[in-house]
Amino acid sequence: MDTPHALSKPTLWLHWLVAALVLPLLAVGIYMALAEAWGLYDLHKSLGLVALPLLLARAAWRLGQGWPKPVGRYTAIEQRLAKASHWTLLLGVLAMPLTGMLYSGASGNGFGVFGLELMRSRPHPTEPHAVVPYSEALSTLGETAHEWIGYALVVVLALHVAGAVKHHLVDGDGTLRRMLGRRV
Repeated sequence: MDTPHALSKPTLWLHWLVAALVLPLLAVGIYMALAEAWGLYDLHKSLGLVALPLLLARAAWRLGQGWPKPVGRYTAIEQRLAKASHWTLLLGVLAMPLTGMLYSGASGNGFGVFGLELMRSRPHPTEPHAVVPYSEALSTLGETAHEWIGYALVVVLALHVAGAVKHHLVDGDGTLRRMLGRRV
């Protein structure tokens, strides 16, 4: 059980495992888009799908446990910003693999986990190496949502880290120590 003085092992493990998966996925996704490194797509899709059950477990755990109580006393605006950023992170990381599956599946490219097809690609009947989209509109929706949610997550993650540093250096409270598994 999470308390103002210590976070439970499941809370800590789920937080840091999600961070260890999501941060590289965001970095690789941005790199793929900017450098047009399409050869990384299968790895990116596989890791995103592997992350999904962990993301669901983290969301279920957080919703079941509720949000941890703050270590110190904060203004109403700080509390609202913290709640908004935590909800954005929780929902955003869940939306990423779902919009990625929508994008890839609806485009006709399919998706899978390290070679195990979960949704088959839809090859073009006459053009080699081409696919036939199931729905261009849904593919575009998935692509746009995946991209914008990804960029939004980068911004909110930066704010999240800045908030942790602020708690530690400016406020001098135990928020960061608690997230690192220490009792405060």
